[in-house]
Amino acid sequence: MNTPTPAFPDPGPGERAASVQRNTSETRIGVRVNLDGTGVAVLATGIGFFDHMLDQIARHGLIDLEIQAEGDLHIDGHHTVEDVGITLGQAFARAVGDKKGIRRYGHAYVPLDEALSRVVIDFSGRPGLHMRVPFKAGMIGGFDTQLTYEFFQGFVNHAGVTLHIDNLHGENAHHQAETVFKAFARALRMALERDARLGDAIPSTKGSL
Repeated sequence: MNTPTPAFPDPGPGERAASVQRNTSETRIGVRVNLDGTGVAVLATGIGFFDHMLDQIARHGLIDLEIQAEGDLHIDGHHTVEDVGITLGQAFARAVGDKKGIRRYGHAYVPLDEALSRVVIDFSGRPGLHMRVPFKAGMIGGFDTQLTYEFFQGFVNHAGVTLHIDNLHGENAHHQAETVFKAFARALRMALERDARLGDAIPSTKGSL
């Protein structure tokens, strides 16, 4: 029996949300995010394992996330995965706004059986990606593991974040990927939390991010 698709809730007053539509000759991507959500996910990228990983971002980041993607999957998944990363990064940048009152930095370690990954993020305004994930397989279902890098590269370039991703242990590629995406979600959740002690200040000695 198919599970009904959950309704994507409208953001409440004061919640940080954004919508972005990105259309190219290769893909058509629509993204909606609510950074102050409860983890509701409505996902349709045409790549089952990729949807599974995006669901981890929503569930473990407590981010309401809707992604609808149509891409040239008859070629491969590269353009779809990369462009989802780009569009999601644009939506995050809009939703987080001027970054007043956020913790800015986030980190997480997440295990899954033999696999363990660490993710550290800084909403610095400076795009940067350092990623070391020695995947043990080239494909997970219909998902090319090389595209994990392309997704995160697209995200950091357009969200304006510095992101460090390290898979510390892992023998199963599914486990490796899942720990990466779950740790990413947890790090996001920490970095985007409002800091009551900070108030409306921007977490930088420069006064802007």
